[in-house]
Amino acid sequence: MEKIVFNISLFSYLGASLGYFVYLVYRKPVVSTIATATVGAGLLAHTVWLGLRSMETGHGPYTTSFEIGMFFAWLIVVVYFLTEWNFKIKDLGAFVLPLAFLAVLFSAFLSKDVAFVRESQPFWLTLHRTLSVMGYAAFTIAFAAAIMYLIQENQVKSKKLGIMYFRMPSLEVLDKLNDKVITIGFPLFTLGFMTGPLWKAKMDMPVLAWDITKTWPLVIVWVIYGVIFFGRMFSGIRGKKAAQGAIVGFVMVVLTYFLHV
Repeated sequence: MEKIVFNISLFSYLGASLGYFVYLVYRKPVVSTIATATVGAGLLAHTVWLGLRSMETGHGPYTTSFEIGMFFAWLIVVVYFLTEWNFKIKDLGAFVLPLAFLAVLFSAFLSKDVAFVRESQPFWLTLHRTLSVMGYAAFTIAFAAAIMYLIQENQVKSKKLGIMYFRMPSLEVLDKLNDKVITIGFPLFTLGFMTGPLWKAKMDMPVLAWDITKTWPLVIVWVIYGVIFFGRMFSGIRGKKAAQGAIVGFVMVVLTYFLHV
């Protein structure tokens, strides 16, 4: 059963990615409806998978790289649905869903072994990794919005308004979306980052005994999104600079994930 719902979610996200891309190009409402229904079916199957995995392991999906990858993909889709419901940007699916699909696809090649969790570990480990991955999911949406922003901005600057210009939202809407998701994602990621030492303390591990190769990329991620977050408030960082920062930050997120796998 677990394998079945895993495959349903994988191929649903693939189908939805293709569907949203077709909608972006050809603007057929029925295609958008089918794509939304497909990703909805994938999310349902994905949710079932998370439930089955938790029942099997006795804890949430936050201990192994495989589980975290699947949890990350699930949150990407959840945050996408919330964003689409709030901003009504159907075209966002063409940029977000492929990332969810790739996260699930990559997870398929990771070890499926179940990790042992000590009784004193679940609360702080759950809090630490859940908040961190929620922040990552928000940064994924910011990345997609940033790509869309740069596409639009390039067309406006070149004064060659191609088909994509009329397909995607305005620069103002995309910048607002970037602002909203980073405003939510950065505090969540910060809290996740801060609860890491608390988890280590509960595990009787030296709080400052960090693997530099894995920790410094996290610090860089925090600094990048911190600059965007506080820069919007105090120095007017927005538009193209904010979009470029969101892209660089997401590249560091991906790098950090691979270093932790």
